[in-house]
Amino acid sequence: MGKIAFVFPGQGSQTVGMGKDLYEKYACARKVFEEADAALGFSITDMCFEGPEEELKKTFNTQPAILTVSIACYEVLKEQELTPDIVAGHSLGEYSALVAAGALSFGDAVRLVRKRGQFMQEAVPLGEGSMAAILGLDRQSIIDICKQVEAEYGAVQAVNFNCPGQVVIAGTATAVEKAAEALKSAGAKRTVMLPVSAPFHSTLMQPAAVKLAAELDKVVVSNAKIPVVANLTGRMITSSSDIKPSLVAQADHPVRWEDCVAEIIGYGADVFVEVGPGKVLTGFTKKITKEVLAHNVEGIDSLEKTLDYFKEVR
Repeated sequence: MGKIAFVFPGQGSQTVGMGKDLYEKYACARKVFEEADAALGFSITDMCFEGPEEELKKTFNTQPAILTVSIACYEVLKEQELTPDIVAGHSLGEYSALVAAGALSFGDAVRLVRKRGQFMQEAVPLGEGSMAAILGLDRQSIIDICKQVEAEYGAVQAVNFNCPGQVVIAGTATAVEKAAEALKSAGAKRTVMLPVSAPFHSTLMQPAAVKLAAELDKVVVSNAKIPVVANLTGRMITSSSDIKPSLVAQADHPVRWEDCVAEIIGYGADVFVEVGPGKVLTGFTKKITKEVLAHNVEGIDSLEKTLDYFKEVR
């Protein structure tokens, strides 16, 4: 058996009730939720379990909520003696990956992502920015067409390279709409406007990156104990001196997820475990490569299936 990769989800994977069954069964999961509540000064636990959904969808709530559930899942896996050789996370999920790698304390991470969500929301007034998924068109065509549209209509860029045939663009609402039309004409199978509150990872997030840098200066970032694959470059990093600037730049630069998965496979991982709510990354992994096995752990059922698999192969 090769190496094991843990990958952590980003925004969009949240659901009301997430993490509740693990909280009720495992003391180590309960401890994570309690620590999050104490660090934030309000009950993110209640929001995860009871909602309301409208509150959970607000980016400054979504980010700490997903991080908390992801780390609760991670702590349960660790207690079951299942640990990764390499980690990565999609956007917000990179903070979960850094906690798992020992580079960030959980308390610092949960406070940071709460602020990150606030800064991202403040960077562009509600309704002025948007994002769209572009399906069935190659990466370079999308980059080129966005550049052409940007010259005429304002900021719009390719910001998430998720898997072959799925790239997300972000920018001002008008520019994203115009780019989506141009990309459809250029041969995209579909363009889907995403229900998000800000144009994440675009250059419009620069004010958020500046504020985030100031917050990161206040926390201790350690060297990672295992490799973390950075969204910014799609390459492994372990040094604290690389991690901080990478996290800052990640806020207003694209997420190179397809490159991250290629790097993990190059490192020798042949089993991916998505740790946290949803199966978005599991879907991406299957589209990127047929050479690895993909599991996910978001609650007791998926946990038991994953543990059963590892018992068989060990």
